[in-house]
Amino acid sequence: MILAVTPAPVSHTALWMFLGFVFATLLITYFSARKSSGASAYFAAGRRITGWQNGLAVAGDYMSAASFLGITGMIAFNGYDGFMYSVGFLVAYLTVLFIVAEPLRNAGKYTMADLLAYRLSPRPVRAAASLSTLTVSLLYMIAQMVGAGTLVRQLLPGVTFEVAVVGVGILMVVYVVFGGMLATTWVQIVKAVLLMSGSIFLSILVLKRFDFDLGKFFSSLTAITSTGVDGEKVVRNFLTPGLLFKNPWDQLSLGMALIFGTAGLPHILIRFYTVPDARTARTSVVWAMVIIGFFYIMTTFFGFGAASILGPDYLKGHGGTNMAAPELARTLGGEVFFAFISAVAFATILAVVAGLTISASTSFAHDFFTNVIRHGKDHLPGEEVRVARVTAIVVGALAIGLAILIGPAVNVAFLVGLAFAVAASANLPVIVLSIFWKRFTTAGAVAGLLVGLLSSILLIAVGPDFMKDPFFPLKNPAIISIPMGFLGAIIGSLFARERTAEALYPELVVRANTGLGAEQATEH
Repeated sequence: MILAVTPAPVSHTALWMFLGFVFATLLITYFSARKSSGASAYFAAGRRITGWQNGLAVAGDYMSAASFLGITGMIAFNGYDGFMYSVGFLVAYLTVLFIVAEPLRNAGKYTMADLLAYRLSPRPVRAAASLSTLTVSLLYMIAQMVGAGTLVRQLLPGVTFEVAVVGVGILMVVYVVFGGMLATTWVQIVKAVLLMSGSIFLSILVLKRFDFDLGKFFSSLTAITSTGVDGEKVVRNFLTPGLLFKNPWDQLSLGMALIFGTAGLPHILIRFYTVPDARTARTSVVWAMVIIGFFYIMTTFFGFGAASILGPDYLKGHGGTNMAAPELARTLGGEVFFAFISAVAFATILAVVAGLTISASTSFAHDFFTNVIRHGKDHLPGEEVRVARVTAIVVGALAIGLAILIGPAVNVAFLVGLAFAVAASANLPVIVLSIFWKRFTTAGAVAGLLVGLLSSILLIAVGPDFMKDPFFPLKNPAIISIPMGFLGAIIGSLFARERTAEALYPELVVRANTGLGAEQATEH
């Protein structure tokens, strides 16, 4: 069934809700700034975040605009194929729980590179890791900025896409520059609570439309009417694959990117340094998995509900794929609920870009400035934090410019899928091999990071979404670039043995699995 609804041109209720959230988060930033003196407080919130708090914050970091806006739109336009994004994002946390969370917390201080530099030569490893972190963070940030511009432009016709992107960018820089990790964490927690509340209510409204009968709900998806390329009406079954992924290798490649990419995302990895110990890190991952699991189950109702109740043609004329969830909320819950869902989406974007910004600025300040340029030697008090704040401003400006250049037409879930592919190809291989392979060397780490990073970006650039006659046939490069990242790391390590790295491996294993010595290392 297709329901035509004429939306109000401007939602003043949503605007006031936006302003209310911005005011609340700026208040959080103000109080956090008073506690963010010193590197540990600024970069890791003083390591005082509890398991449930960090679980909510991790979930908040993960449930981005790509999840709420992009995946809902993917499902609303492509049915089953879009739903595969939800499955991939959900399953991904198993790799984080079983492979990354505990060793990373025990062996590191502020960033992923701390783990790599534990037994390898620090300067080249940190330089390559910083480059990878900045690249992945920027790709992810661009997706959030595009979502913000699309949302605000649809909500407030007088505000252009460019102005919306700049506004979000300024706010995220304020959170990070003044509040540090503590402000970012509490913004994530507030956002996660709001998002889950809105998602539960929206799911209930969708099911109520079908008398809480799942059979009736899914039956409505077998004959969705939309306008084809030639202008004729086409009836499609949204429960069958093939609407988005014409090539099954595309779906496999995307699945690999999503499942393995999470364990290499810088803004997720740094969250494990905000907790006091590895046990709390594991607890926080379990909390995050429960929250994220419920959320991605609910995206089924958002996306399929938008397809069935509104229809793809309606959505094309009302903001496209990235506005499916807010438009569904308007139809089922009226202007007030539309305003709330839109404000939640806006909160989602602000929170995630703040997390991405602090991960990028932390990596540059701690890894590149302190340990590469300054050789890890003592520096002026507060200098590392000042460098991070300047980096946040630069990274924010760069993300704003790139998002405006790309424009609002690209689906944000697609853009995030590419960021996951880069993270899985560059970061994951070196993390895994550093933890589990005694023979791993500095040359292997640098080669793995650079080969994974460059191969994934190159394959994206010569793929079907960026070239009219693509050299690489798949939309997502993960199926090729992840093995290349591992291969680069392995071949680089086999060229020459590194006796010091091998000698330190037993110490790393003990510390990664028991936490012995971790607290002393993280406090200096």
